[in-house]
Amino acid sequence: MRYLAIKILLFLTVGSIAQAPPPGAYPITPVNIRNVKMADNLWLPIIKTVQEKTIAYALKKCEEEGRLENFLIAGGKMKGETRGQMPFDDTDIYKIIEGASNSLISTPNPELEQLLDTLIAIIAIGQEADGYLTTWRTINPAKPPAPWVPVEEGQRWSGLGASHELYNAGHLYEAAYTHYIATGKRNFLDIALKNADLLVKTFGWGEGKVQKVPGHQIVETGLVKLYHATGKREYLELAKYYLDNRGNASHHKLYGDYSQDHIPVTQQAEAVGHAVRAVYMYAGMTDIAVLENDAAYNAAVQQLWHNMVEKKMYLTGGIGARHDGEAFGENYELPNLTSYSETCAAIGSVYWNHRLHSQTGDVKYFDIIERTLYNGLISGLSLDGTNFFYPNALEADGKYQFNRGFCTRQGWFDCSCCPTNMIRFLPAMPGLLYSHSNDVIYVNLYASSTASLEVAGTNFTLKQTTNYPWDGNIKLEVQPEKAAEATLKFRIPSWARNEPLPGKLYHYRQLSKAVPTISVNGKAVKADTRDGYFTVKRTWKTGDVVELNFPMKVQMVVADEKLTDNLGKVALERGPLVYAIEEVDNKANFDAIKVSPKGKFTVKNESDLLGGVVTLSNDKMKAIPYYAWSNRGVGKMKVWIPLEVK
Repeated sequence: MRYLAIKILLFLTVGSIAQAPPPGAYPITPVNIRNVKMADNLWLPIIKTVQEKTIAYALKKCEEEGRLENFLIAGGKMKGETRGQMPFDDTDIYKIIEGASNSLISTPNPELEQLLDTLIAIIAIGQEADGYLTTWRTINPAKPPAPWVPVEEGQRWSGLGASHELYNAGHLYEAAYTHYIATGKRNFLDIALKNADLLVKTFGWGEGKVQKVPGHQIVETGLVKLYHATGKREYLELAKYYLDNRGNASHHKLYGDYSQDHIPVTQQAEAVGHAVRAVYMYAGMTDIAVLENDAAYNAAVQQLWHNMVEKKMYLTGGIGARHDGEAFGENYELPNLTSYSETCAAIGSVYWNHRLHSQTGDVKYFDIIERTLYNGLISGLSLDGTNFFYPNALEADGKYQFNRGFCTRQGWFDCSCCPTNMIRFLPAMPGLLYSHSNDVIYVNLYASSTASLEVAGTNFTLKQTTNYPWDGNIKLEVQPEKAAEATLKFRIPSWARNEPLPGKLYHYRQLSKAVPTISVNGKAVKADTRDGYFTVKRTWKTGDVVELNFPMKVQMVVADEKLTDNLGKVALERGPLVYAIEEVDNKANFDAIKVSPKGKFTVKNESDLLGGVVTLSNDKMKAIPYYAWSNRGVGKMKVWIPLEVK
């Protein structure tokens, strides 16, 4: 049954708008994607590919594998057993709706909006009368789709360590909130609220309540989104309840460090276990730290961040070293060939770091976001938008099937969390570019775009023109509705400050002597740069033009000697991009390639290669941006290349 044919089902009735969200406690507010229009030659094509190809492709795959039918079977509209192999298959539909809703925010599309109404109507059919919504358990609670899910007499919430009932709820809430913001409709939001009210009634310390926590986190951030949509404090309190009781052995039988349920969250100082679960949890902890002004949560979040970034992060921004458990390894355990670096974990890291920046304005969080975005995150999607990496290796031998049975990207997975997470995330990417507080504008990322926002009581329009990441020249036209005093903070990328990542895990073999510059209306400005920004405070008038230059030279990166896989090797960078050598470009003697210590490269713009990239080459080798590797078949690849010793 094709998904378009399912439109014979009745739509849910659209009710009134939910009450306005309460004032946010984060001191810095991202500029909504509704007010950011992309015009660049990297992100805009990727977003359009997701909008025009990947969403339809994934929905077709979901229908073929029974994701939609499961809701109809659960609701008694069809007969049959659960289709699919994962207890969280419902979330693939939720994530597609979330991504499509993000797309609607920036690009209105009545046909897509109608399709989402149809999908939401199908989801509503699978919801039980009291709000419960996990289709496999409704269809046949004694027969989970995966053998590792305990049934325990088929009772709800009986096997939360593996059942993903609360993980399903979390993605439901995230998607419903975004759909509501995009359309103003309550049809999906009401489904989510009905489910959330059931959780509030079910879980907690009260008599007769269930005292358990989710095995896979995300319900926490989802509940916070619903709190913002409704102002209902019980949702925020339940999110904190789930976090407060992780690692509490007197509350429930602990799941262990795989699920970050080994010690209380406020005592956790090392990033351990399943990497996606971890960063989703850290994002939820940051919400609580900020919204509840909780010092213990904040201290733990900071310790976890430093451990992850300074001891457990790949140069690409990827996290999670081990295929076993999709997990963080020990400190400094960062293998290349067997790297896991799950796409979902990269996305979760961006979500977490974006919260931390909104809390503090500290430049280091966007240093992580930029590195992750341009390298270990978009590598998860093929240039054609229909093939995916689940793990993102930093080396390939053409034989080791690192991508869940494949040596290259593949079109789908039995566990398809990563493809649908890319759909969820990428259309929202423009929301990362700009942020603001009362009288400060943060320019976080560089891409041709136009943004509108209100600062210092005045409407500002910012028009950014640049060829970033291919060169470091940026022009930004400032257009206030009327002359107004405000502070603009332009992030100086970490690579332009001679720092690959915060901390000492990686460093450049030779520091660049080139100095970033800024001018306003053609005149050089001596801006304060101590916090990693060019900070300019002035009375802005329409027609003011800021020009930035971040000199881009090819850099060789050296890893801390504790990263034993990288001893005697260097990685190549230019601007925010990590480069890789691929066998298809280096057919002769690939394994013998070494980098000369002199490191002289020809930088070439190749508009007809891999969607248009800048390549690096010399008489020994040619390198391409890491994110674009494996789009030309199976072959060898390296990020870390032996350094020639003389």
